[in-house]
Amino acid sequence: MDFTWTAEDAAYRARVRNFLDRELPDNWDEIARHGPGSPEQTEFSLEFCPKLAAEGLLVPHWPEEWGGAARPPWEHFILGEEMWRVGEPRGAQYMNVNWIGPVLMKYGSEAQKKRYIPEMASGKAIWCQGFSEPNAGSDLASLQTRAVRDGDDYVVNGQKIWTSYAGLATTCFLLVQTSGAQGGRSGIAIFLVPMDTPGIEVRAIPSLIGHGDIHEVFFTDVRVPASCRLGEEGEGWTIISYALANERVGIPRYEMGTHELDAMVSELQRRGQFSDSVVRSRAAAAAAACEAARLQVYRVVDGRARGLAPGNESNLARLAVVAAEHAVADFGMDFLPDCFSGSKHLSMLSHHERAIVTGIAAGAAEIQLNLVARRHLNLPKGA
Repeated sequence: MDFTWTAEDAAYRARVRNFLDRELPDNWDEIARHGPGSPEQTEFSLEFCPKLAAEGLLVPHWPEEWGGAARPPWEHFILGEEMWRVGEPRGAQYMNVNWIGPVLMKYGSEAQKKRYIPEMASGKAIWCQGFSEPNAGSDLASLQTRAVRDGDDYVVNGQKIWTSYAGLATTCFLLVQTSGAQGGRSGIAIFLVPMDTPGIEVRAIPSLIGHGDIHEVFFTDVRVPASCRLGEEGEGWTIISYALANERVGIPRYEMGTHELDAMVSELQRRGQFSDSVVRSRAAAAAAACEAARLQVYRVVDGRARGLAPGNESNLARLAVVAAEHAVADFGMDFLPDCFSGSKHLSMLSHHERAIVTGIAAGAAEIQLNLVARRHLNLPKGA
Protein backbone atom coordinates (compact mmCIF):
# COMPACT_ATOMS: atom_id res chain seq x y z
CA MET A 1 0.00 0.00 0.00
CA ASP A 2 1.32 3.44 -0.96
CA PHE A 3 0.89 6.00 1.82
CA THR A 4 2.47 8.85 -0.13
CA TRP A 5 0.30 11.90 -0.78
CA THR A 6 -0.05 12.97 -4.39
CA ALA A 7 1.41 16.27 -5.55
CA GLU A 8 -2.16 17.59 -5.83
CA ASP A 9 -2.93 16.57 -2.24
CA ALA A 10 0.28 18.20 -0.98
CA ALA A 11 -0.55 21.41 -2.84
CA TYR A 12 -4.04 21.42 -1.35
CA ARG A 13 -2.65 20.98 2.17
CA ALA A 14 -0.21 23.83 1.57
CA ARG A 15 -3.09 26.00 0.36
CA VAL A 16 -5.06 25.35 3.56
CA ARG A 17 -2.00 26.06 5.73
CA ASN A 18 -1.30 29.30 3.89
CA PHE A 19 -4.88 30.38 4.48
CA LEU A 20 -4.62 29.62 8.20
CA ASP A 21 -1.30 31.42 8.49
CA ARG A 22 -2.90 34.46 6.88
CA GLU A 23 -6.27 34.49 8.66
CA LEU A 24 -5.68 33.26 12.21
CA PRO A 25 -4.99 36.20 14.54
CA ASP A 26 -2.04 36.37 16.91
CA ASN A 27 -4.36 35.77 19.87
CA TRP A 28 -5.99 32.69 18.33
CA ASP A 29 -4.80 30.39 21.14
CA GLU A 30 -6.52 32.66 23.64
CA ILE A 31 -9.78 32.62 21.63
CA ALA A 32 -9.62 28.83 21.24
CA ARG A 33 -9.04 28.45 24.97
CA HIS A 34 -12.62 29.63 25.65
CA GLY A 35 -14.02 26.54 23.89
CA PRO A 36 -15.90 25.95 20.60
CA GLY A 37 -19.28 26.79 22.15
CA SER A 38 -18.19 30.00 23.85
CA PRO A 39 -19.45 33.40 22.71
CA GLU A 40 -15.85 34.36 21.88
CA GLN A 41 -15.14 31.46 19.54
CA THR A 42 -18.66 31.44 18.09
CA GLU A 43 -18.28 35.09 17.15
CA PHE A 44 -14.89 34.31 15.63
CA SER A 45 -16.21 31.33 13.63
CA LEU A 46 -19.02 33.45 12.17
CA GLU A 47 -16.33 35.71 10.72
CA PHE A 48 -13.81 32.99 9.87
CA CYS A 49 -16.09 30.45 8.15
CA PRO A 50 -17.46 32.89 5.54
CA LYS A 51 -13.82 33.62 4.62
CA LEU A 52 -13.24 29.87 4.27
CA ALA A 53 -16.35 29.65 2.09
CA ALA A 54 -15.15 32.51 -0.13
CA GLU A 55 -11.87 30.62 -0.65
CA GLY A 56 -13.72 27.40 -1.49
CA LEU A 57 -12.33 25.76 1.65
CA LEU A 58 -15.43 25.28 3.79
CA VAL A 59 -17.38 22.54 1.98
CA PRO A 60 -15.25 21.55 -1.04
CA HIS A 61 -16.42 17.92 -0.81
CA TRP A 62 -20.09 18.88 -1.11
CA PRO A 63 -21.88 18.71 -4.48
CA GLU A 64 -21.66 21.82 -6.63
CA GLU A 65 -25.41 22.42 -6.40
CA TRP A 66 -25.02 23.00 -2.66
CA GLY A 67 -22.00 25.26 -2.74
CA GLY A 68 -19.21 22.68 -2.94
CA ALA A 69 -16.89 21.56 -5.69
CA ALA A 70 -17.46 17.76 -5.54
CA ARG A 71 -13.86 17.30 -4.45
CA PRO A 72 -12.62 13.85 -3.28
CA PRO A 73 -13.17 12.66 0.32
CA TRP A 74 -9.41 12.79 0.89
CA GLU A 75 -9.41 16.57 0.49
CA HIS A 76 -12.15 16.81 3.09
CA PHE A 77 -9.92 14.99 5.57
CA ILE A 78 -6.86 17.02 4.67
CA LEU A 79 -8.94 20.10 5.42
CA GLY A 80 -10.13 18.62 8.73
CA GLU A 81 -6.60 17.65 9.75
CA GLU A 82 -5.29 21.15 9.15
CA MET A 83 -8.18 22.73 11.04
CA TRP A 84 -7.67 20.46 14.04
CA ARG A 85 -3.90 20.88 13.90
CA VAL A 86 -4.41 24.51 14.94
CA GLY A 87 -7.34 23.90 17.31
CA GLU A 88 -10.41 23.89 15.02
CA PRO A 89 -11.21 27.55 14.22
CA ARG A 90 -14.50 26.53 12.57
CA GLY A 91 -15.89 26.05 16.08
CA ALA A 92 -19.32 24.43 16.18
CA GLN A 93 -19.62 24.74 12.40
CA TYR A 94 -17.50 21.64 11.85
CA MET A 95 -20.71 19.66 12.53
CA ASN A 96 -22.45 21.31 9.58
CA VAL A 97 -19.54 20.49 7.29
CA ASN A 98 -18.99 16.92 8.45
CA TRP A 99 -22.43 15.43 8.93
CA ILE A 100 -25.49 17.70 9.32
CA GLY A 101 -25.22 19.08 5.79
CA PRO A 102 -24.62 15.66 4.16
CA VAL A 103 -27.51 14.16 6.17
CA LEU A 104 -29.89 16.85 4.93
CA MET A 105 -28.72 16.32 1.35
CA LYS A 106 -29.52 12.61 1.63
CA TYR A 107 -32.73 12.65 3.67
CA GLY A 108 -34.09 16.20 3.68
CA SER A 109 -37.09 17.48 1.76
CA GLU A 110 -36.44 20.02 -0.97
CA ALA A 111 -37.80 22.76 1.29
CA GLN A 112 -35.47 21.71 4.12
CA LYS A 113 -32.47 21.61 1.82
CA LYS A 114 -33.16 25.05 0.42
CA ARG A 115 -33.76 26.51 3.86
CA TYR A 116 -30.72 25.18 5.68
CA ILE A 117 -27.93 24.04 3.35
CA PRO A 118 -27.05 27.40 1.69
CA GLU A 119 -26.63 29.01 5.13
CA MET A 120 -24.28 26.19 6.16
CA ALA A 121 -22.30 26.47 2.91
CA SER A 122 -21.83 30.21 3.50
CA GLY A 123 -20.44 29.63 7.01
CA LYS A 124 -23.23 31.38 8.87
CA ALA A 125 -25.09 28.57 10.66
CA ILE A 126 -24.71 27.30 14.24
CA TRP A 127 -26.50 24.03 15.06
CA CYS A 128 -26.75 21.80 18.09
CA GLN A 129 -27.63 18.12 18.32
CA GLY A 130 -30.35 16.97 20.72
CA PHE A 131 -29.25 13.38 21.33
CA SER A 132 -28.38 12.40 24.91
CA GLU A 133 -30.81 12.44 27.82
CA PRO A 134 -30.43 11.99 31.60
CA ASN A 135 -31.43 8.32 31.29
CA ALA A 136 -30.30 7.75 27.71
CA GLY A 137 -26.72 8.85 27.23
CA SER A 138 -25.05 6.86 24.48
CA ASP A 139 -28.01 4.46 24.40
CA LEU A 140 -30.12 6.47 21.98
CA ALA A 141 -32.66 3.66 21.65
CA SER A 142 -33.78 4.43 25.22
CA LEU A 143 -34.52 8.11 24.74
CA GLN A 144 -37.76 9.38 26.31
CA THR A 145 -38.32 12.83 24.79
CA ARG A 146 -41.63 12.40 22.99
CA ALA A 147 -43.33 14.06 20.04
CA VAL A 148 -47.13 13.63 19.86
CA ARG A 149 -48.91 14.42 16.60
CA ASP A 150 -51.53 17.17 16.88
CA GLY A 151 -52.95 18.14 13.50
CA ASP A 152 -50.23 19.70 11.37
CA ASP A 153 -47.88 19.93 14.35
CA TYR A 154 -46.10 17.72 16.85
CA VAL A 155 -46.02 18.62 20.53
CA VAL A 156 -42.61 17.84 22.06
CA ASN A 157 -41.94 17.27 25.77
CA GLY A 158 -38.73 16.04 27.36
CA GLN A 159 -35.15 16.88 28.25
CA LYS A 160 -31.76 16.67 26.59
CA ILE A 161 -28.39 16.90 28.31
CA TRP A 162 -24.74 17.43 27.34
CA THR A 163 -26.07 19.36 24.32
CA SER A 164 -23.06 21.00 22.73
CA TYR A 165 -23.41 24.61 21.51
CA ALA A 166 -27.13 24.87 22.43
CA GLY A 167 -26.71 28.29 24.04
CA LEU A 168 -25.92 30.04 20.75
CA ALA A 169 -27.33 27.60 18.17
CA THR A 170 -30.17 28.66 15.89
CA THR A 171 -31.38 25.13 15.04
CA CYS A 172 -31.44 21.78 16.86
CA PHE A 173 -31.08 18.36 15.19
CA LEU A 174 -33.51 16.71 17.61
CA LEU A 175 -34.14 13.01 18.26
CA VAL A 176 -37.50 12.01 19.78
CA GLN A 177 -39.86 9.10 20.26
CA THR A 178 -43.14 9.49 18.37
CA SER A 179 -46.64 8.83 19.67
CA GLY A 180 -48.01 5.33 19.11
CA ALA A 181 -44.58 3.78 18.61
CA GLN A 182 -43.47 0.81 20.68
CA GLY A 183 -40.34 2.65 21.71
CA GLY A 184 -36.77 1.70 20.99
CA ARG A 185 -35.22 2.20 17.58
CA SER A 186 -38.45 1.75 15.64
CA GLY A 187 -40.07 4.80 17.21
CA ILE A 188 -37.29 7.35 16.69
CA ALA A 189 -37.93 10.40 14.56
CA ILE A 190 -35.79 13.46 13.85
CA PHE A 191 -36.90 17.07 13.79
CA LEU A 192 -35.09 20.23 12.69
CA VAL A 193 -36.23 22.63 15.41
CA PRO A 194 -35.56 26.39 15.54
CA MET A 195 -34.10 27.13 18.97
CA ASP A 196 -36.26 30.23 19.42
CA THR A 197 -39.43 28.11 19.38
CA PRO A 198 -41.57 28.85 22.48
CA GLY A 199 -41.23 26.23 25.20
CA ILE A 200 -37.47 25.58 24.77
CA GLU A 201 -35.29 26.40 27.77
CA VAL A 202 -31.47 26.16 27.65
CA ARG A 203 -29.29 25.98 30.77
CA ALA A 204 -25.50 25.99 30.55
CA ILE A 205 -23.58 23.28 32.43
CA PRO A 206 -20.31 24.57 33.95
CA SER A 207 -17.43 22.40 32.81
CA LEU A 208 -13.68 22.13 32.36
CA ILE A 209 -13.90 21.86 28.59
CA GLY A 210 -15.00 25.41 27.83
CA HIS A 211 -17.59 28.00 28.70
CA GLY A 212 -20.83 27.45 26.81
CA ASP A 213 -19.89 24.09 25.32
CA ILE A 214 -22.51 21.85 27.00
CA HIS A 215 -26.06 22.43 28.20
CA GLU A 216 -29.31 21.01 29.43
CA VAL A 217 -32.24 21.67 27.09
CA PHE A 218 -35.86 21.39 28.26
CA PHE A 219 -38.84 21.03 25.91
CA THR A 220 -42.23 21.91 27.40
CA ASP A 221 -45.23 21.65 25.06
CA VAL A 222 -43.06 22.77 22.15
CA ARG A 223 -45.11 22.89 18.95
CA VAL A 224 -43.10 21.81 15.93
CA PRO A 225 -44.63 21.79 12.43
CA ALA A 226 -44.68 18.38 10.74
CA SER A 227 -42.70 19.99 7.93
CA CYS A 228 -39.73 20.10 10.34
CA ARG A 229 -39.58 16.29 10.52
CA LEU A 230 -36.55 14.85 8.72
CA GLY A 231 -37.63 11.73 6.86
CA GLU A 232 -40.53 9.61 8.08
CA GLU A 233 -41.58 8.55 11.56
CA GLY A 234 -39.56 5.48 12.48
CA GLU A 235 -36.79 6.32 9.98
CA GLY A 236 -34.77 8.19 12.58
CA TRP A 237 -32.51 5.27 13.49
CA THR A 238 -31.45 4.76 9.89
CA ILE A 239 -30.72 8.46 9.51
CA ILE A 240 -28.80 8.77 12.77
CA SER A 241 -26.71 5.68 11.98
CA TYR A 242 -25.66 7.36 8.74
CA ALA A 243 -24.92 10.59 10.60
CA LEU A 244 -22.84 8.95 13.34
CA ALA A 245 -20.76 7.03 10.80
CA ASN A 246 -19.68 10.43 9.47
CA GLU A 247 -19.27 12.08 12.87
CA ARG A 248 -17.18 9.34 14.48
CA VAL A 249 -14.32 9.76 12.03
CA GLY A 250 -15.03 13.34 11.00
CA ILE A 251 -12.96 14.82 13.83
CA PRO A 252 -9.25 14.09 13.26
CA ARG A 253 -8.25 14.69 16.85
CA TYR A 254 -5.09 12.66 16.26
CA GLU A 255 -3.76 15.64 14.28
CA MET A 256 -4.18 18.01 17.20
CA GLY A 257 -2.65 15.36 19.45
CA THR A 258 0.36 14.96 17.17
CA HIS A 259 0.85 18.73 17.00
CA GLU A 260 0.73 19.08 20.78
CA LEU A 261 2.97 16.04 21.32
CA ASP A 262 5.59 17.69 19.10
CA ALA A 263 5.28 20.86 21.18
CA MET A 264 5.70 18.85 24.40
CA VAL A 265 8.82 17.12 23.09
CA SER A 266 10.27 20.47 22.01
CA GLU A 267 9.63 21.89 25.48
CA LEU A 268 11.27 18.88 27.14
CA GLN A 269 14.27 19.23 24.83
CA ARG A 270 14.51 22.93 25.71
CA ARG A 271 14.58 21.97 29.39
CA GLY A 272 17.18 19.27 28.79
CA GLN A 273 14.77 16.56 29.99
CA PHE A 274 14.28 14.51 26.83
CA SER A 275 17.35 12.32 27.18
CA ASP A 276 15.66 10.15 29.79
CA SER A 277 14.85 6.75 28.23
CA VAL A 278 11.48 6.51 30.01
CA VAL A 279 10.41 9.91 28.67
CA ARG A 280 11.54 9.04 25.15
CA SER A 281 9.80 5.67 25.28
CA ARG A 282 6.52 7.23 26.41
CA ALA A 283 6.75 9.90 23.74
CA ALA A 284 7.32 7.23 21.09
CA ALA A 285 4.34 5.24 22.34
CA ALA A 286 2.09 8.32 22.16
CA ALA A 287 3.37 9.14 18.66
CA ALA A 288 2.71 5.55 17.55
CA ALA A 289 -0.84 5.75 18.95
CA CYS A 290 -1.47 8.91 16.93
CA GLU A 291 -0.20 7.26 13.75
CA ALA A 292 -2.28 4.14 14.41
CA ALA A 293 -5.37 6.32 14.81
CA ARG A 294 -4.55 8.17 11.60
CA LEU A 295 -4.28 4.95 9.63
CA GLN A 296 -7.50 3.56 11.09
CA VAL A 297 -9.30 6.75 10.03
CA TYR A 298 -7.66 6.63 6.60
CA ARG A 299 -9.05 3.12 6.19
CA VAL A 300 -12.55 4.55 6.58
CA VAL A 301 -11.82 7.45 4.24
CA ASP A 302 -10.49 5.02 1.65
CA GLY A 303 -13.76 3.11 1.81
CA ARG A 304 -15.71 6.32 1.25
CA ALA A 305 -13.48 7.28 -1.65
CA ARG A 306 -14.29 3.91 -3.25
CA GLY A 307 -18.01 4.24 -2.58
CA LEU A 308 -18.20 1.46 0.04
CA ALA A 309 -20.93 1.45 2.69
CA PRO A 310 -19.79 2.37 6.24
CA GLY A 311 -18.87 -0.66 8.35
CA ASN A 312 -17.25 -1.57 11.64
CA GLU A 313 -14.13 0.33 10.63
CA SER A 314 -15.63 3.58 11.94
CA ASN A 315 -16.03 2.09 15.45
CA LEU A 316 -12.43 0.82 15.40
CA ALA A 317 -11.18 4.20 14.20
CA ARG A 318 -13.09 5.99 16.93
CA LEU A 319 -11.48 3.81 19.62
CA ALA A 320 -8.03 4.35 18.12
CA VAL A 321 -8.52 8.13 18.23
CA VAL A 322 -9.61 7.97 21.88
CA ALA A 323 -6.51 5.92 22.77
CA ALA A 324 -4.23 8.35 20.95
CA GLU A 325 -5.70 11.43 22.60
CA HIS A 326 -5.40 9.90 26.05
CA ALA A 327 -1.82 8.78 25.40
CA VAL A 328 -0.78 12.33 24.49
CA ALA A 329 -2.67 13.92 27.39
CA ASP A 330 -1.23 11.44 29.90
CA PHE A 331 2.29 12.02 28.57
CA GLY A 332 1.93 15.75 29.09
CA MET A 333 0.49 15.44 32.58
CA ASP A 334 3.23 13.03 33.65
CA PHE A 335 6.23 14.95 32.34
CA LEU A 336 5.09 18.58 31.92
CA PRO A 337 2.46 19.11 34.62
CA ASP A 338 3.34 22.78 35.03
CA CYS A 339 2.30 23.46 31.41
CA PHE A 340 -1.34 22.78 32.23
CA SER A 341 -1.88 25.89 34.30
CA GLY A 342 -1.43 29.57 33.63
CA SER A 343 -1.37 31.18 30.21
CA LYS A 344 2.06 30.26 28.81
CA HIS A 345 1.03 27.05 27.06
CA LEU A 346 -2.61 27.66 26.14
CA SER A 347 -2.70 25.22 23.23
CA MET A 348 -1.45 22.36 25.45
CA LEU A 349 -4.05 23.22 28.06
CA SER A 350 -6.81 23.35 25.43
CA HIS A 351 -5.75 19.98 24.07
CA HIS A 352 -5.79 18.41 27.51
CA GLU A 353 -9.29 19.71 28.24
CA ARG A 354 -10.63 18.55 24.87
CA ALA A 355 -9.06 15.13 25.40
CA ILE A 356 -11.31 14.73 28.44
CA VAL A 357 -14.38 14.49 26.19
CA THR A 358 -12.80 12.49 23.37
CA GLY A 359 -14.14 9.25 24.82
CA ILE A 360 -17.65 10.67 25.29
CA ALA A 361 -18.59 12.77 22.25
CA ALA A 362 -20.10 10.94 19.23
CA GLY A 363 -20.89 7.93 21.40
CA ALA A 364 -19.01 6.84 24.50
CA ALA A 365 -15.92 4.70 23.99
CA GLU A 366 -17.53 1.95 26.06
CA ILE A 367 -20.41 1.79 23.57
CA GLN A 368 -17.90 1.59 20.72
CA LEU A 369 -16.20 -1.32 22.50
CA ASN A 370 -19.52 -3.14 22.71
CA LEU A 371 -20.16 -2.55 19.02
CA VAL A 372 -16.69 -3.82 18.10
CA ALA A 373 -17.20 -6.89 20.30
CA ARG A 374 -20.51 -7.78 18.67
CA ARG A 375 -20.07 -6.66 15.07
CA HIS A 376 -16.33 -7.08 14.49
CA LEU A 377 -15.33 -9.90 16.83
CA ASN A 378 -18.72 -11.65 16.75
CA LEU A 379 -18.70 -12.12 20.52
CA PRO A 380 -21.95 -13.05 22.29
CA LYS A 381 -23.92 -10.37 24.09
CA GLY A 382 -23.57 -10.55 27.86
CA ALA A 383 -26.48 -11.65 30.00
